[in-house]
Amino acid sequence: MTLTHEPATRDVAGFDIYEHAVQDDPLPWYRLLRDEAPLFHNVEHDYWVLSRHADVHRATRDDEGFSNRMGVTLDASAWNEHAHLVMSFLAMDAPEATRLRRLVSRAFTPRRVRELGPTVERLTAAYLDAALERGPSLDWITDVAGRIPMDVISDMMGVPESDRAEVRRLSDLLVHREDGLRDVPPAGIEASMTLFAYYADMLAERRRRPSDDLTSALLNAEDESGRMTDAEITAFLFLMVVAGNETTTKLLGNALHHLSGEPAQLREVLADPTGPLVDPWVEETLRYDASTQYVARLVTRDLSLHGVTAPAGSKLLLALGAANHDDRVFTDPDRFDVHRSPAELAEHVSFGGGRHFCLGANLARLEARLVLRALVDRVCDLEVHHDRSVRFYSANVRGFARLPITVTPRAGAR
Repeated sequence: MTLTHEPATRDVAGFDIYEHAVQDDPLPWYRLLRDEAPLFHNVEHDYWVLSRHADVHRATRDDEGFSNRMGVTLDASAWNEHAHLVMSFLAMDAPEATRLRRLVSRAFTPRRVRELGPTVERLTAAYLDAALERGPSLDWITDVAGRIPMDVISDMMGVPESDRAEVRRLSDLLVHREDGLRDVPPAGIEASMTLFAYYADMLAERRRRPSDDLTSALLNAEDESGRMTDAEITAFLFLMVVAGNETTTKLLGNALHHLSGEPAQLREVLADPTGPLVDPWVEETLRYDASTQYVARLVTRDLSLHGVTAPAGSKLLLALGAANHDDRVFTDPDRFDVHRSPAELAEHVSFGGGRHFCLGANLARLEARLVLRALVDRVCDLEVHHDRSVRFYSANVRGFARLPITVTPRAGAR
């Protein structure tokens, strides 16, 4: 469903990313930020927000003025110089980030990602067909979208099928935030410790019995600086299960949610079982409602923009979601439009930029395109039950925990 288009009647000073009311309908807030306070200071909680496309685009490529060393989230327990222990290279600057990224990036080359296509198609067929066989009503998140990304990542890492549901449950606990909660909840802390212990055991097992998976490959990865330490490998596996699972799951949910709010476009997308509109559907979803709405940075030198100054040492949020709705770049930005021009779609900043451009961007796109093509191949109509949808609340991630839908199977579909 398209988000609110009505002019905001609120005070920009009330903007806070942790408020559920902001997360429910962020577009009016984003407009206020861009128009009235493009470098905004939340005085109460002492963080700054960049919201215009040009500013965000520039900041993602300025490693000297904006540091990652404190992590990418403002959660109180996560914003510290030890953030790399759970966020891997996302919480590092060059040269450390460059070294680790180079060692792990071999698993995400375009060729390696393409080779995962058959795995994605097999998993999609298994989960989607099983859900459709149970009847026309299903929960898109719990039955399909929440399962496939976790299984793809788990296949890569070597996590057994019997453990995957529990690993996903633990990763959900890490990022979910109740209204007003500004930190990782106790259940999330406990989940993180459980996951770290699990990965430590998995590393020990791969040392005893190497296999053809990413975990074994990381143990053997080496460059002129040597091999990755166990702590570095564990942090990367931890990052994979959270970032690789949650963001793609939310992307798939947001895709159905917003397309269903544009009935004419929904009919167009579902009209052809070969799915010619699936690729622009994915890209417009990435622009319109990116899974990751914000990434944090540490300001390393005074930042003076638009008549105000964020001093060195400030916490700064790059509001990717706000930048993707900037009318200085995008035509009618608050309208979801699968026919948006490729030139405009190429300008979205949902995967960041520069040295920290999302390593999993190609994989996320591959999964989203193949899963949605499979849906279009099997379904000629669908309804999203917005009144029963359950939003997933997080400081950074935007999407759904549950998305009930009813579908009409395509005649002769597999």
